[in-house]
Amino acid sequence: MNKILEFLIRDGYWFIFAWVFIEQAGLPIPASPLLLAAGALAGTHRMNLFAAAALAIVAAMTSDFGWYWLGRWRGVGVLKLICRISLEPDSCVRKTQTTFARRGERALMIAKFVPGLNSVSAPLAGISRMRWHRFVIFEVLGTVLWATAYIGTGYVFSGQLERVADHLAFLGGGMFSLLLAALAGYIAFKFFNRQHFLRELRIARITAEELKQRMDAGEDLVVVDLRSALEVEAEPETIPGAVRMDAADLEEAIEVIPRDREIVVFCSCPNEATSARVALRLRALGITQIRPLADGFAAWRRRGFPLQPAADEGIAAGQARE
Repeated sequence: MNKILEFLIRDGYWFIFAWVFIEQAGLPIPASPLLLAAGALAGTHRMNLFAAAALAIVAAMTSDFGWYWLGRWRGVGVLKLICRISLEPDSCVRKTQTTFARRGERALMIAKFVPGLNSVSAPLAGISRMRWHRFVIFEVLGTVLWATAYIGTGYVFSGQLERVADHLAFLGGGMFSLLLAALAGYIAFKFFNRQHFLRELRIARITAEELKQRMDAGEDLVVVDLRSALEVEAEPETIPGAVRMDAADLEEAIEVIPRDREIVVFCSCPNEATSARVALRLRALGITQIRPLADGFAAWRRRGFPLQPAADEGIAAGQARE
């Protein structure tokens, strides 16, 4: 442990900047313990409190500004990149989208304290076309709150943390190896958890070309758009004839879901996570003629197939219209 502290004292400032930047870029390496240690060192006059806080804030905002503009440029497709980098199960993206859509720009104030939301809040702000000056205001406030909270806690409790470090020093260099092993174990857990998640989602999919051919042939299909309100706001079009429903509402509408027609569900989330989960759930409830659209809405749009304005309506409303 003392070796870690010695390293922070010697090269800590730029290490703080690099570590925070990498964490905010999406890699699964928590920065909060490092900020606590920096605060503790500042409390014992071995590190400048304001310099450490400033570097952490600048690093976080630099990364987040990049994600914001990437979200504006790439749209919802950037969420796939986040999932690959962060090793988070793709379902977490959908949950954080819901949180962001509900809280709006205020989500930026708490994002860095909430696992999952931290990785996607900046790109979601870009995807939703949040005004640049509003993003800057809430990003700065949230980042300053996050950095000062951890560094300030370390500073206030520097005496207690120093005693903990002294006790851990008795374990010698083995403690440093143990910490590295714990970090490696954490990353391995994230990786295997994601692989398990992807194995769960293996289910018969329908391609965009196959769906288009069957629709052109006049087959009686029910196409359901499961995208969140935030995703529809970013891309306010849908597949012709599709009805739009929330995933939870579709599961609750079990009584009105037709058993005699094939249902195709699609979303914009990575690996079609939402549509695949809904399909698995409804199959367990007895709705067997249901298939996710492979590669989701992006596949349909990418092939230049027809689109129509998205509208809020349930399956029952869609059937009545037909």
